[in-house]
Amino acid sequence: MSAGTLSYAVELRTIASPALWAVTVAALSLLLLVDLLITRRPREESVRASVGWSVFYLLLPVLFGCYLWAAHGGGVAAEFFTGFVVEKSLSVDNLFVFMLLLAAFAVPPALARRVLLYGIVGALVLRVVFIWLGAAALQSGTWAFLLFGAILIVTAGKIVKDVLRGGGHEVDISSMRTVLLVRRFVPVTDDYRGSRLVVRERGRLALTPLALAAVAILGTDIVFAVDSVPAVYGVTEDPFLVFATNAFALLGLRALYFVLQGVLTRLRHLNHGLSVILAFIGVKLVLHWAHGVWAWVPEIPTLASLLVIVSVLVIVTVTSLLANRRDRVRAASARPEPVGEPAGER
Repeated sequence: MSAGTLSYAVELRTIASPALWAVTVAALSLLLLVDLLITRRPREESVRASVGWSVFYLLLPVLFGCYLWAAHGGGVAAEFFTGFVVEKSLSVDNLFVFMLLLAAFAVPPALARRVLLYGIVGALVLRVVFIWLGAAALQSGTWAFLLFGAILIVTAGKIVKDVLRGGGHEVDISSMRTVLLVRRFVPVTDDYRGSRLVVRERGRLALTPLALAAVAILGTDIVFAVDSVPAVYGVTEDPFLVFATNAFALLGLRALYFVLQGVLTRLRHLNHGLSVILAFIGVKLVLHWAHGVWAWVPEIPTLASLLVIVSVLVIVTVTSLLANRRDRVRAASARPEPVGEPAGER
């Protein structure tokens, strides 16, 4: 290739045979069906059950990665594990927004897991669409690497800007376009009607607040997909691995939400870490494009990417815990000392 060729078509190769695709999709559908049956009856999620399901959904990608290692080698397995860590860290950030949406819509605890399942299914469908679009973009030319890299770098900058402004995670339902659009054309009941999304009221169909919460989460899923799919394409160009990392990262979100519900707000530096990870992968994509044009431009190996991503997540977790501990010490020292009674009055 000549140095003047700034873009060329990418031949996407996949390790997945039609049989592997079929088995993976069938297993995913079965797991989603099980989740749907579990959430059929409205009830509060127990922490013990959530921990059990979370462990189960963390073991699945480990076993799948071991299979990839045995069947296709360590390089493919490293790409899968790196992509999974990226997607899982982004999905934990998504849980912050889900938590705020559930609180903003005052979703009863007994219905929370049903809304989360709707969000997970919607996210998975949208990821499939974006994965297909991403693959088509890559096949049309390497300009897609530059586009994906730019999206991630801009997103990282936006996260840093929000952090510096002290905005963090904020949800304003009244300004959400998806919610405004639904309210404009469809009547909405004032209260929840169990797990029902649609009811008949005064002779016409009306949505319940549960349906609005599901629509709001679906709207945020679109934003999440724009970030997550380019991020994992920065790790692997195999559409099957991109799909698998997204699927495994999303499957355990419902259970993980109830496990981390009390911990999420303590990870105050998670956004800082995600901005670093997204910017790093964005640079990696740009270097990957440049290496295809000019061979002397270095690329970032997958194992090095995994080391950087894991290190960033460990660092922001430790700094968050230390910051929380510092605040507790300051709060304790700021409390006024109890005034003792005079000795003569005892």
